[in-house]
Amino acid sequence: MTLNEWKNNGIYLDVYGNPVFHLHKNTGNTTIAFLHGYPSCSYDYHKILPYLTDEYSYIIHDHLGFGLSSKPNNYSYSLIEQAEIAMELWKKSGIKEIHLVAHDYGTSVANEIIVRKLRGHEPVKIKTVTFCNGSMHIELAKLKLVQRILKHPVLGKYGSKLINKSMFSSTMRSLWYNKSSFDIKEIEVLWDMLMINNGKNIIHKISQYNNERVKYWDRWIGSLPHLNIPTHILWAQNDPIAISTIAEKLEKEIPHAIYEKIERCGHYPMLEKPEEWIHKVKSFIKDYD
Repeated sequence: MTLNEWKNNGIYLDVYGNPVFHLHKNTGNTTIAFLHGYPSCSYDYHKILPYLTDEYSYIIHDHLGFGLSSKPNNYSYSLIEQAEIAMELWKKSGIKEIHLVAHDYGTSVANEIIVRKLRGHEPVKIKTVTFCNGSMHIELAKLKLVQRILKHPVLGKYGSKLINKSMFSSTMRSLWYNKSSFDIKEIEVLWDMLMINNGKNIIHKISQYNNERVKYWDRWIGSLPHLNIPTHILWAQNDPIAISTIAEKLEKEIPHAIYEKIERCGHYPMLEKPEEWIHKVKSFIKDYD
C-alpha cells in the first residue's frame, strides 16, 4: 500500500488545535484502538486491516509528530500529552469503550492512559489492554546507537541531521528476524511518513520519550501491579531492542496477565507476521465483549 493509498483511507480531526490523522471504521461493535511505535506511524498496521472484519470497529491514529499528523516545531512531544490526544480523539470520535492495543512507543502512551484510569479519569472505558514489544522497562532495553544519540538532550539535534534513508532502512532491517520478509517498499513508505511535513526537524524532539520512561518510571511502572483490567502481553521473541526479558518482567508485575509469545519474529510482528499477530490479539479480546 502506498502513502497516498493509506492517506485516502483516513481522515483528519482537530485535537487541541492540531490535525490528527486517523483511520476509523465503525461497525457498531466494540472498538479496537491501536497505538503505534517509534519512529514509524499508523501505517505499521496496514497489513492487519484485511483481518479486521465487521466483528470489531477500529481506530488507528498517528501520534502528534508522526506520520501524517501535525508536526509543530514548538511542541514538547511528551508521552503524557500523546495520551491526552489519544483519549480526546477517541472521545471526539464518539467511542465509548475500547480494547487497547499498543506497540513500542505506544505502550508508554497506554501506560499513562492506565494511570489516569486508576486515578478515576476514564472518558473512554478500557475493556482490555495488550502490550506488544515496548521498552517500558527502559532499564532492560537494548537501545540502538542511533536511539541513544537522538535521545540525548544536546547531541540529539545534531544527530538528527545525519539521519538519511539508507541509515533508516538499515536500522529497520536489523529489527526483522526473518530478513526475507523485510519489504523495502514498506520501509520507504515509513521513511516518507517520517520526513513529510518537515519531520526531520523534529526527530530529536520525538526521540525524548525514552528519557521520559526514566523520569516517569515510578508513575508508569509503579501503576502496573494495580492494573485491574484483563491484560495481554504479546511479545515477538527475537526483538533485539525490547527483549523478551521485559515481557517476563511485565508478566510478574501485572496481576493475572496472559503472556503469549510469537516465535522467530523481530520488533514489528504486525509487519513480519501480521496474520499470527492479529489472530492472537483477537483471540484474547473475544472473551471480554
